[in-house]
Amino acid sequence: MAVDDLTKDLAPIASNTMADIVEVRLREYLKKKSFVPGDALPKEIELAEALGVSRNVLREALSRLRMLGMIETKKKRGMVLARPDILGTFERVLDPLIIDKETLQDIFELRLVLETGLADLIYIRKTDKDIIELENIAKKEINHDNSFRIKNEIAFHGKLYEMSGNDTLKRFQIMLLPIFDYVVTLEKKPTIGKINHMDLVQILKTGTIEEFKSGMQAHLQPHFDRLKKV
Repeated sequence: MAVDDLTKDLAPIASNTMADIVEVRLREYLKKKSFVPGDALPKEIELAEALGVSRNVLREALSRLRMLGMIETKKKRGMVLARPDILGTFERVLDPLIIDKETLQDIFELRLVLETGLADLIYIRKTDKDIIELENIAKKEINHDNSFRIKNEIAFHGKLYEMSGNDTLKRFQIMLLPIFDYVVTLEKKPTIGKINHMDLVQILKTGTIEEFKSGMQAHLQPHFDRLKKV
């Protein structure tokens, strides 16, 4: 792709925010030139000229995009626009030991919202084999201690994410596993909703999407009730 000067469409760069604004300019340039993943990018000197900045500042902006997985260097091709790993950065920082309680709470609330919305995908893609596996998980949790209940909670809800057939959701659920331990520390006794795991299995067998949505809401309701007290 030819490189042209886009500076006429952009505001002047303030010296105290040079790297930040050059990063924004670079993103704008890539969008305006309609680059797509796999496309080779212009050389540094061409990009610097097009953006009206020094190569040193441009390199810092390029470095930021590399860290985000948006740009990679290919042998014999140079810089290439990459297909970014959307959850990659999130995975690296999602550790309860380095995240404050407020952020952990926000992430857990996100989990609640996701799970109340899984029904449509599950009903499109569920199989008899899935339901049998889910039922076996639910059967195991009867008369077990809290530690086992946590493991089964992870297994049951993990299976629901798997049944959604959405790879991003499945990966996100794996990332959320540490958050289960965080939630358990907040509970003085096991939290069990009016609808338990076996009830949800029965709804999946014979009930409608709307019934499953209502069942999931009732199952997670104790967590929502706890949020009202925070």
